[in-house]
Amino acid sequence: MLRHCAIIIVLSFMIQVVGFSETEASQQEKELTPPIIYLGIITLYHPLVMYKNYQPFVDYLSKTTPYNFELKISQDYLSVIKMLRDGVVDIAMLGGQTYLAARKAGCVKPFLAALNSDGKPYYHGAFIARADNNTIREIQDIKGKRFAFASEHSTSGNLAPLYHLYAKKSIHLEDFAAYKNLRYHDSVAREVLRGNFDMGVVLDSVARKYQEMGIKVIDKTDSLPGFLLVVRSGIDSKLLQSLEDTLLGLDYDNPAHRAVMNLWDVNIRFGFSRVTDSDYDLIRNMASYLTSKGVLLRGSDEIFSECSK
Repeated sequence: MLRHCAIIIVLSFMIQVVGFSETEASQQEKELTPPIIYLGIITLYHPLVMYKNYQPFVDYLSKTTPYNFELKISQDYLSVIKMLRDGVVDIAMLGGQTYLAARKAGCVKPFLAALNSDGKPYYHGAFIARADNNTIREIQDIKGKRFAFASEHSTSGNLAPLYHLYAKKSIHLEDFAAYKNLRYHDSVAREVLRGNFDMGVVLDSVARKYQEMGIKVIDKTDSLPGFLLVVRSGIDSKLLQSLEDTLLGLDYDNPAHRAVMNLWDVNIRFGFSRVTDSDYDLIRNMASYLTSKGVLLRGSDEIFSECSK
């Protein structure tokens, strides 16, 4: 009887020790597992193309920081903004118009701006037509014809082109035979190539890509403040410092860095610089001007009515 009691006591002790060891090991494993950071991107192109262009960037961040980054691909501009609102993503790359919508509600703060091939944090919207369309040689030729914009939430594909047309060229929406907003920039280029629209407007990087396929550039918007990485309010300062050290340490002129960066989308492959909210006052002024002219801008600020903190 005593022997049986001793065995039970020993077994009970062993179970407690094993249980404690498993709990301790689980805790240690948890501490050694890199935290997961979710990164969202506004959908400039079809989601499959977005994955191809941005997954290498996310993989690089996972390799060079103490964090495990995961890419969140959305179907459109509003989806990534909703993910920011709901706390689904911690960091996101936005354009000027979508950034201002998020900033207005206090959900995000600007972090870093993407550079162009000249090492400047700017880009343009490009007005395009088929290269063989001899009836369109300058921007004024669009009057009475069919025009395609990119997403209504796009800076380079909608807001800035509208400002350019109204403020610089005295061309209004009613001057078109027809116009339509398409979901992606590459959708605009393809529809112009197919002849479904006489002219359209896209990111300058998209215009350069499609010039090889029979697209010509008719005009460009003024320089626009570049795409930027934003972070949700209250994000860990250690994460931000790690990201800043990694991304600001990149140098496209360094052959080793360039080999890695060339795998990324053209809109982020040339590096990053610091950015402030005031850098986007130009976009605020464009929106204010168009509103004063009676142009309806379907902004995305309404979905930020209740941001999760």
